[in-house]
Amino acid sequence: MFDRLTQGLDYHATALTLRSQRQQVIASNIANADTPGFKARDFRFTEAMRAAVGAQPAGSAAGGQVLATNARHMNAQGQTGAPGSPQLLYRTVEQPSADNNSVDMNRERANFMDNAMRYEATLRFINGNVRTMNLAIQGQ
Repeated sequence: MFDRLTQGLDYHATALTLRSQRQQVIASNIANADTPGFKARDFRFTEAMRAAVGAQPAGSAAGGQVLATNARHMNAQGQTGAPGSPQLLYRTVEQPSADNNSVDMNRERANFMDNAMRYEATLRFINGNVRTMNLAIQGQ
């Protein structure tokens, strides 16, 4: 019963953690904008979220068998590859620079603000869920 109450909170807590990690990656890109040869990194939030909550493609688990579709999934021994860390990818360079730095400050600023707004929205969802549960418990 309690797990049904906290299921939404668990989902948003996972999203919050991934948003925080993405913010750190983007901040690292911005901090290294003038470093020669630095390659900008990022990760696909949707894929990282699916991997974190254990979502699998439809029909991938047959007969109660859980199939590992990602390196971070548990193996038969119950061990995971790299828990909680999404796969960092290199950004594609749209406009090459003379020093081989692939950081595009306009893109990084836009991604930083977009991620910050989504982080704030996730906090608001969590806050709303907690308020709703609190009202239900108090019976008001």
